[in-house]
Amino acid sequence: MSVDEAARKQPLTNIGTAGHVDHGKTTLVESLTGIWTAKHSEELKRGITLKIGYADATIYKCPKCPPPQAYYTNATAPRDLRCRYCGSPLEFVRKVSFVDVPGHEMLMSVMLSGAALMDGALLVIDASKKCPQPQTLEHFKALEIVGVRNVIVVQNKIDIVSKERALESYKEIREFLEGTWAENAPIIPVSSMHRVNVDALVWAMERYIPTPRRDPSLTPKMLVVRSFDVNKPGTTVKDLTGGVLGGTIVQGTFKVGDEIEIRPGIKVRRDSREEYEPLYTEITSLMSGTERLEVAYPGGLVAVGTNLDPSLTKADSLIGNVVGKPGTLPEPLYELELEYKLLERVVGLDKAGPIEPLRAGEVLLVNVGTALTAGVVTSARSDTVHLKLKVPVVAEKGARAAISRQYSGRWRLIGYGFVV
Repeated sequence: MSVDEAARKQPLTNIGTAGHVDHGKTTLVESLTGIWTAKHSEELKRGITLKIGYADATIYKCPKCPPPQAYYTNATAPRDLRCRYCGSPLEFVRKVSFVDVPGHEMLMSVMLSGAALMDGALLVIDASKKCPQPQTLEHFKALEIVGVRNVIVVQNKIDIVSKERALESYKEIREFLEGTWAENAPIIPVSSMHRVNVDALVWAMERYIPTPRRDPSLTPKMLVVRSFDVNKPGTTVKDLTGGVLGGTIVQGTFKVGDEIEIRPGIKVRRDSREEYEPLYTEITSLMSGTERLEVAYPGGLVAVGTNLDPSLTKADSLIGNVVGKPGTLPEPLYELELEYKLLERVVGLDKAGPIEPLRAGEVLLVNVGTALTAGVVTSARSDTVHLKLKVPVVAEKGARAAISRQYSGRWRLIGYGFVV
């Protein structure tokens, strides 16, 4: 099966959401996909996103109507897949995966893990609130640090503001973006609750967030962002299903039946020391949304069924691991050296102050890919820092890392670096 054929079954593009808490990111994803991504019991109870959510959408286009009304998704198109304006059969364009990340300040590290998967992002801004809010700024800086440059600003909740406030909000957004890498990003006003102007947003996604070119012939590698035990309580031993890994294949392809290695794996104790031991298993299934695959290509979000004991994958216990063919992954790094750069000010605080230099002995939080680990600074110079990690990471030279420091009991983004 070619990449073009695979694109009809599996999304090859990840589009993330970013922005301050309660600005409507999850509602926006639901309006595009028909799926509510906040499914965890605590998320439903509290009404906010706590974990990384995901949902797929199929994009269609009317061959006769002009944009933006020519564009639909599976959630907005008529059931017969005919244009509601001219009646023409809609044409398949592509499938995309949405990565819905938390906006709450306490969950910035989770957002960074999700951002590592994004090919582009929707920066969601509540038109009724002054821009930028603290986590709007923090998420914007996070997108810059992880290298996401294809950004669309979604001016949400236009249904609850006056025309005057909508124009004022637009001006605030333009001033916020002025002089930044995203100053020319499109701003699309929408009401995600009522699906107003969603066609214009889909049109903008087609123009500004293309599907990246990836090489399926490379040695396969996947970043794990979720892991699950899908068995219901009371399932008998003979009916148990093996553990499931969720994430994105960043290069190469995986097939059902492939032997895989998962690093750094699980923590074990040897000779009074704690180490990490890789896991080895076989791929028993591949799923993209509700679509069962025989081969999974790079891009989009996939669920990988395995023969692993489901107790090893339950409750997202394997987040941050890397999957590859046995013997192809780098050794886990228990110590990390970064060439780094600090930001001018602490991001995300209402009153942002200058950032003090890194110092030996302090504990920092480091995101590398989807991995999150704490590290003790053993030495720090003006441009390089050496850390001893609490949990090892699997990373190659040149990999991006986001650096956070604790302020008043919460982790705040202070800089970024590259593995050396």
